[in-house]
Amino acid sequence: MQKLESILGEHYCFKGLDKGYLDMIVEKAEEVSFQEGEFIFRENEMADKFYIIQEGIVGLEAKLAADRDPITIQMIGEGDVLGWAWLFPPYMWHFDAKVVASTKAISLDGQFMRTKCEEDHDLGYELLKRFAHIIQQRLQAVRLQNPNMYVVKSKS
Repeated sequence: MQKLESILGEHYCFKGLDKGYLDMIVEKAEEVSFQEGEFIFRENEMADKFYIIQEGIVGLEAKLAADRDPITIQMIGEGDVLGWAWLFPPYMWHFDAKVVASTKAISLDGQFMRTKCEEDHDLGYELLKRFAHIIQQRLQAVRLQNPNMYVVKSKS
């Protein structure tokens, strides 16, 4: 547990968080690993966990049409947070998370965290601010990766 407390306590998502909150989060955390090609989660499954990637790469994929292969919309790597759907109703994943390179991560119990945020709005507000920042960065990265934004259409 000491190792997880140290890792999470220094991670930007939890750094500076009240020690009581951090202890509670660490208590429900566990180290996990995934092999290349494995799915960590699939679109429309219940989002009851989130992950801090320690090493490896995970691709976020979206299937745009039934007869087409999915597209990778973003790569998530070391130090990144994977998943925020646990925080917002209906608590379902919006993408597939497929392991591109063997990955080690810390798994956190999103359902437990959601309950604690409802019970303690100070914790909920603090985590919401931190996750809103992550979401903002993630959306900006996706926008920059979208090649369609560079297509110039004629105004005629």
